[in-house]
Amino acid sequence: MQLLLQARQAAPRRIFYGTIYTENCPTSAPRHEMAAGGQDGGGGGEGGGGGRCSRPVPAPPPGGARRPHPHPLPSPWRSRGGGAAPGRCGRAGAAPGAAEPRPGPAGSMGKAAALCGGGTRGLVSLLSAVPCLACHELPAMSADPGGRGGGGPAGGPPAAPPGSDTYKGWLFKWTNYLKGYQRRWFVLSNGLLSYYRTQAEMAHTCRGTINLSTAHIDTEDSCNIVLSNGGRTYHLKANSEVERQRWVTALELAKAKAIRMRNNQSDDSGDEEPASQSDKSELHGPLKTLSSKLEDLSTCNELIAKHGAALQRSLSELENLRLPADSGEKIKAVNERATLFRITSNAMINACRDFLDLAESHSRKWQRLLQHEREQRIRLEETIEQLAKQHNSLERACRGAPGLASDLKISVPAGSVQSAKGEASDEDEETEYFDAMEDAPAFITVTADPKVGGMVLVGSYNESTGKDLLPRKRRRTRIPDKPNYSLNLWSIMKNCIGKELSKIPMPVNFNEPLSMLQRLTEDLEYHELLDKAVKCESSTEQMCFVAAFSVSSYSTTVHRTAKPFNPLLGETFELDRLEELGFRSLCEQVSHHPPAAAHHVYSRRGWTLWQEITIASKFRGKYLSIMPLGAIHLEFHSSGNHYVWRKVTSTVHNIIVGKLWIDQSGEIEIVNHKSKDKCQLKFTPYSYFSRDVPRKVTGVVSDADGKAHYVMSGTWDEKMECSKIIHSSHGSTSTEGKQKTVYQTLSPKVLWRKYPLPENAENMYFFSELALTLNEPEERVAPTDSRLRPDQRLMESGRWDEANVEKQRLEEKQRAVRRRREAEAVEALEEGEWKDYEGYTPLWFERKADAVTGELICVYKGGYWEAKDKQDWSVCPDIF
Repeated sequence: MQLLLQARQAAPRRIFYGTIYTENCPTSAPRHEMAAGGQDGGGGGEGGGGGRCSRPVPAPPPGGARRPHPHPLPSPWRSRGGGAAPGRCGRAGAAPGAAEPRPGPAGSMGKAAALCGGGTRGLVSLLSAVPCLACHELPAMSADPGGRGGGGPAGGPPAAPPGSDTYKGWLFKWTNYLKGYQRRWFVLSNGLLSYYRTQAEMAHTCRGTINLSTAHIDTEDSCNIVLSNGGRTYHLKANSEVERQRWVTALELAKAKAIRMRNNQSDDSGDEEPASQSDKSELHGPLKTLSSKLEDLSTCNELIAKHGAALQRSLSELENLRLPADSGEKIKAVNERATLFRITSNAMINACRDFLDLAESHSRKWQRLLQHEREQRIRLEETIEQLAKQHNSLERACRGAPGLASDLKISVPAGSVQSAKGEASDEDEETEYFDAMEDAPAFITVTADPKVGGMVLVGSYNESTGKDLLPRKRRRTRIPDKPNYSLNLWSIMKNCIGKELSKIPMPVNFNEPLSMLQRLTEDLEYHELLDKAVKCESSTEQMCFVAAFSVSSYSTTVHRTAKPFNPLLGETFELDRLEELGFRSLCEQVSHHPPAAAHHVYSRRGWTLWQEITIASKFRGKYLSIMPLGAIHLEFHSSGNHYVWRKVTSTVHNIIVGKLWIDQSGEIEIVNHKSKDKCQLKFTPYSYFSRDVPRKVTGVVSDADGKAHYVMSGTWDEKMECSKIIHSSHGSTSTEGKQKTVYQTLSPKVLWRKYPLPENAENMYFFSELALTLNEPEERVAPTDSRLRPDQRLMESGRWDEANVEKQRLEEKQRAVRRRREAEAVEALEEGEWKDYEGYTPLWFERKADAVTGELICVYKGGYWEAKDKQDWSVCPDIF
């Protein structure tokens, strides 16, 4: 015992949480050491032999066999990776190759050494009296799943149990035919699977990453896993079937969680909170939590000090009592244990105090930085608003200076000249206006002498206004006037620059009392153009009416700057005018993220139209671009002509200041997939420096051989005309080196002219005659019909505050349904049902590959009108 005391007094000491550390021990005995990252002492899994204590061990038995120490280290102190032998007490008989001791844990925890008092009498007696601490139960400590271990040929089981946020381990990855499968370190975290050559590479070099939210997981055999995401595929192999199953479980759960996180990134149904509330919660949430933790630590500090002092007093009183002689040693041992408790508690308290000081210091620093960023943001908003006002003033000044604009115009040939086929605008460019100087005409049309010949078009506008003469059901012609609520659009949109518009929660103040499904149905306002097209004998003549119909759908947007309601998932809208107008239409919201609607129209007059439209939008600060994605299909029953086209980009200007106005720009290519006829329509974007008519549309109809037959001209907000080409020739060469084509045509015939708006339309959201009837209540419709949507009905009645409250309720109800569906998918994965996450399945549409374009599109599968006849809506979900 005296030799032990001398050795203890000669070496510096550290005490940490009840573990005695010795440094520079004359016996060079290894010591207990905390497994910090697997690098200190024997704590590491790679090459380390585990920590050791300095208690004497009996000599090894004859034959050199090492006698096992009776006190192995508890699991929290062993190597975390499992690749090396666990640490044990032992001095004489230590395992060969054991790691040399290194300095013990440093930092704030090492302050316990200072609290010990160096070589004081109390510590010496403590060391001589306290038995080996490794023999007693230590506090449970969670091992780092990313430890440096890796037992087994492929690294043993992964380093974290299935279901944890981070999952690590060795797997074999197929590299190439020369090297075959190579051992790689894989890390699964936050829905991303990354791999490295070694664990040391995790700090600086990632060899590859695959996103599980869009990946497909396949198991070829008992040990192989195949991950594919687009053009990237990982062929992986585990060491055993059990290990493979662990990885598959972790991958499936991570995939479901990644999909859930992706879908939770808000949609138009208000999944995103308003920016101000989000910022506040982001700031005040951690601060509130930190304050709560500070209070808890302060309370713990007081309790430890209070109970420690009481324990010390009680032990002192107990020591002064007259007790049997053999009880003195026991009391002394208890007293020394209490002293050890006080020392370690003080060390913990000091470390917590240091941490709290540091946290408070950083908190003050971040508060200052946050305040600075807020001030910068306010100044930037004021600057942007000032620039917008200056820009608006310059625009008004430019419009008031006609002489300046005339000097910048291009001189054009005499006669009736129309330009088309200019350079298409790029949707991703920031340029907003397109000057006439940059849009060189590709062809010129010259009207021929009327005596040359005539042109007869079936059912042209001049013959009939297109209004049906059959008796119609009396429909409403008015809705309540729009209330005069003042709300600054910029105050909301300024936080949305660069975001997807469909993800921005907007109050109903910026809406119109129609849903997107009803706006889609409104494209049928000039359906009689298709009725006339059925009667055309020539496919090129029929193309003219189809082109006029495609342009007519934009006529209702010229004054309609309000946003339609985004439909709820599963919402439908029917327009049954079979008896009055010969057609009936059905729309269904088939996807919510991204928002997509399927539309099907059947006409007993000889045509069918269907489409699936997804709306993409980009807000660029000064203007908003709305890009409908998806093809529109039109088929005529008698001829079998199948037309396909896509919509152009809509742009809303003056978001910051000034009066909102809408422009349409881009090109439409209409293709008849049976006859191969084509029509190229150009929507000329508005320009202050162009002498052309605003909102101009021009185009050419050509056959399969490229021969031009008709010239289309007009405006998308007023009318479209058609001129038959009787002769074409090559004209002069433009400044860009392109040779213009000169078309000699007959006098134009009006195919379509816009109906006048109803009286008092400016107070009724500029609704057309058809739009006023779309939200009119009807009986026998499905319970998911847009007419039954309560927030939309409240808004139409002028009760906007109630409509906003109802809108939030509907959105929260939709989110709850989605969360429940995702939870069921995760539960199925946990129960071993390996299947991809399935979202909403449309009721009346099904996704199929289109026979003409090859694209996947939702087409009507039937059943709706039959269910309406029977009034059997049992399959409809409760969305309102």
